[in-house]
Amino acid sequence: LNLFLWDLYHDKNIIKQKVVPLDLISSSKNYLQQMIGLDPPGGIYNHISGTDLIKHADGKYYVLEDNIRSPSGVSYVISNRTALKRALFGVFNHYEIYTITDYAENLLDILESVKPKGVDIPTSVVITPGIYNSAYYEHSYLAKTMGVELVEGRDLFVENDFVYMKTIKTPRKVDVIYRRIDDLYLDPLEFYSHSAIGVPGLYSAYKKGNVTIVNAPGTGVADDKAVYTYMPEIIKYYLGEEPILNNVETYHCDRPDELKYVLENVHNLVVKPVDEAGGYGISIGNKLTRAEIGKVKKTILADPRKYIAQPIMSLSVHPTYIEETQTFEQRHVDLRTFTLLGEDKEFVLKGGLTRVALRKGNLVVNSSQGGGSKDTWVLKK
Repeated sequence: LNLFLWDLYHDKNIIKQKVVPLDLISSSKNYLQQMIGLDPPGGIYNHISGTDLIKHADGKYYVLEDNIRSPSGVSYVISNRTALKRALFGVFNHYEIYTITDYAENLLDILESVKPKGVDIPTSVVITPGIYNSAYYEHSYLAKTMGVELVEGRDLFVENDFVYMKTIKTPRKVDVIYRRIDDLYLDPLEFYSHSAIGVPGLYSAYKKGNVTIVNAPGTGVADDKAVYTYMPEIIKYYLGEEPILNNVETYHCDRPDELKYVLENVHNLVVKPVDEAGGYGISIGNKLTRAEIGKVKKTILADPRKYIAQPIMSLSVHPTYIEETQTFEQRHVDLRTFTLLGEDKEFVLKGGLTRVALRKGNLVVNSSQGGGSKDTWVLKK
């Protein structure tokens, strides 16, 4: 993904060689013209990645999607482990299970590895939209465990293309920002002018190389769900290798033949907006009424580029304790893995976030849609 992003914002060889179509990239709202030709510190765009995996009825593993704009959930991985170790300490003593509590330490190392040139000991911060954001717990948790400040946009200001943090004494220069704010809200002078959660002048400071933003602005084009279809070809192009994991078959609604198929088979498909996250806007065909199917078709036809469709995959199930019935019942699950990439440093979390669709028969596992999570063990042997 990092090679892909570098190419998209520089030489565009993958487009010139017609592996990926130009209009697919240029029409993505997450492709930022402001990033063209800009070299991010260390040449790294996607410092933090979350990849969602499923196991289908055929016994094979599939990549459901990549999350590299602002992947969330790792705090729940650590919290689940902490709670389970307290409740089942004897079990943990019996098995050799890889630790996951070193994530924050490795994340801080990654942040510091991409500090701006000329900075010896960087000051890093986590920027959050605020206490009403659904992932605020994670923002505060990661800041606390890394030992860095949690800030909002109003806590920072830019002067002479350097970023500073307000303190009770003198302002303190900020070198690395782990942002949990969407691209277009980062800087009201450069992107959405109505943004009240960004930092005026932040992009100018970033462009001058005076601050590092993690993940880099513009990374979201690589997790556009319309781009997802091309990931096998992208892997072959940059690595000369066949993908290890399978992609889910995907239909692009902006292709006439595929649009026709989707409209005729909505009842057997999952329809997704290409630029949403958190399970928002998803329609699962076999759960819809005839009227709802008609509404989905109209929505697709209004802007076909904004939608893709996939077969309804039979996610694997896991015994889950249901508090209302006080029984264990089967619920659908997927797995989000987390990887970190810095300058001369990589880290793969030896665990992950097993996400659970808590409503019976539901296939949407996102916490924002009522999903839960489970501790996930990777055994040393």
